[in-house]
Amino acid sequence: QVQLVESGGGLVQAGGSLRLSCAASGLTCSAYNMGWFRQAPGKEREFVAAISWSGGGTYYADFVKGRFTISRDNAKNTVYLEMNTLKPEDTAVYYCNAIRWGTAKVEFGSWGQGTQVTVSS
Repeated sequence: QVQLVESGGGLVQAGGSLRLSCAASGLTCSAYNMGWFRQAPGKEREFVAAISWSGGGTYYADFVKGRFTISRDNAKNTVYLEMNTLKPEDTAVYYCNAIRWGTAKVEFGSWGQGTQVTVSS
């Protein structure tokens, strides 16, 4: 059974930084391209960033380019999202999932509990 556990969220002031982690179990993380998504209150879940299975390729949503960096450690079955220069509009619950490369479509229908990021102005 695939399990994705997100952590690292919290309350931060605008301009601050956070590093999120996504620990995967029940799958070999290195076999999948992985992505981060977020869902703000009252809005649909949206794509944030993706990284290829090897870590050699990445792509981002326009609204996080230059501020967020996705990375992975396949030995630890973990994917990270480094978030810098945070803005109040980045406030959301952040999730990870396996992703179909070049798209914003996920591989797994189930999601973890997510991790809450709140950015105060």
